[in-house]
Amino acid sequence: MSLVSEFLGQLTLQLGGGEPTYPTVVPAPNFDPDKDAVRIETAIKTKGVDEHTIIDILTKRTYNQRREIAFAYERRAKKDMISALKGALSGTLETVILGLMKSTAQYDASEIKSSIKGLGTDEESLIEILCSRSTAELVDIKKVYKELFKKDLEKDVAGDTSGDFAKLLLALVQTKRDEPGSVVDYQKIDEDARALYEAGVKRKGTDVKCWISIMSERSVPHLQKVFDRYKSYSPYDMQESIRKEVKGDLEKSFLTLVQCFENKQLYFANKLQDAMKSKGANEKVLTRIIVSRCEVDLKKIRQEFKAHHGKSLYQTITEHTKGDYQRALLSLCAGDD
Repeated sequence: MSLVSEFLGQLTLQLGGGEPTYPTVVPAPNFDPDKDAVRIETAIKTKGVDEHTIIDILTKRTYNQRREIAFAYERRAKKDMISALKGALSGTLETVILGLMKSTAQYDASEIKSSIKGLGTDEESLIEILCSRSTAELVDIKKVYKELFKKDLEKDVAGDTSGDFAKLLLALVQTKRDEPGSVVDYQKIDEDARALYEAGVKRKGTDVKCWISIMSERSVPHLQKVFDRYKSYSPYDMQESIRKEVKGDLEKSFLTLVQCFENKQLYFANKLQDAMKSKGANEKVLTRIIVSRCEVDLKKIRQEFKAHHGKSLYQTITEHTKGDYQRALLSLCAGDD
């Protein structure tokens, strides 16, 4: 029996584009949207609002199940559940719950939009989302962005960034990355490794165009081998080379790409650790990662966090947050390992 449960524990779901997923939020068994809608309606109407019930239901249902609850709620209450939640909740809890009412692609698209609208650009959010998402995820984000905002993501990114930083982000948004092939092309691996070296560390100045083209067009398994091969040409590994060659947002973008190619879940674990370094927490980053990855790979992020930071993500969230916001994040984290 233990073998069977171990096997089931190792089973992962498949995302479009063939990336395995490691979600912490999975479909609730014996799901009854009408029953959930009644409980949420009662929780919203309760004097002072019953936040616990809202959290306990919505953080333990997948996006598709939450949508069904919203439809059932609207049939019952003759009003929109998202508007009702908006009116009933506030602060960081409201941000988490409203985030959960969006699909992963809708959430990412909305985060990109809010990072580039108004004065100034939130480059950190933009870099994190555009440089860490798979081709399949980026294709979805572009489609949803157009549906939600009636604008092209490429045009908005181009209008809000500049220089080589803009060129790199646009190359990623154009989703020209090769699909992983079944044959390993060692000659191409060697050529790309040498090209990255000759475009950077070997020469004075950096041929950024060459770096952008290789890092935005090659498949992830290919690039992993390229970075390995790169060490036989360069005295520095790829991340050290980036730090030496470029600065600012371009440096951060290339580093994010390379870290995600090498181990995406470790990249997110490190970002979560950084978000909870001081006494409180960078709630914006913490919320964004937990909400956007809970149906994708948060389970694996959790494992990387514990392995590299000596303490569980669950425990760290407990120490750096409080109240209903903490309750919601811990429920999405879904395990103290």
